[in-house]
Amino acid sequence: MPAPLTLEGFRADLAEYLYLRPDEVDLDENPLYAGLDSLRIVTLIERWRETGVDVTFVELAERTSFAQWWQLLSTRQEAAR
Repeated sequence: MPAPLTLEGFRADLAEYLYLRPDEVDLDENPLYAGLDSLRIVTLIERWRETGVDVTFVELAERTSFAQWWQLLSTRQEAAR
């Protein structure tokens, strides 16, 4: 079973694509305003699916902050266990 996605891992994944340090990721920021394009979002989704979290691009696109992304991911992860 893959290691679960943690908030720290989530922040680190975002930071990698935003060219920030994990502690610089503002969870209240809108992902599109932060600079994530659709290709990066798809790449993140694939990475998170490897941890057992199943989300779609549309589900993430409907949410307007990284905090809302994390809420969705963590809820899905709990449901999968």
